Amino acid sequence: MSQPDPDCLFCKIVAGDIPAEVVSETEHTFAFKDINPEAPTHVLVIPRRHEPDIGSLAAADPDAAIALLNEAKSIADQAGNGSYRLVFNTGADANQTVFHCHGHVLAGRSMSWPPG
Repeated sequence: MSQPDPDCLFCKIVAGDIPAEVVSETEHTFAFKDINPEAPTHVLVIPRRHEPDIGSLAAADPDAAIALLNEAKSIADQAGNGSYRLVFNTGADANQTVFHCHGHVLAGRSMSWPPG
């Protein structure tokens, strides 16, 4: 497994150094509520392993990437009616602000397309 990045906000959350409203924890994943929710359900699902984005995670540890996707679905299923959006922003131009892979699980309201 890769080493945590001592400067990474999400690594600090996984380590318990920064508080978060935890939704779930598995061997490979850690999920917590977004502090600026965009929907009634807005949960970030991250790998415990520090990788900058979903493509890097899939290349370095496919099992962790699959676990992240499975946990995102599980969280969405618990949130309601089976409709949800899963968003991975990759890179600064895509509005990624924390460079630790994370998926946004959004549910609980109707969503339009394109998202923005």
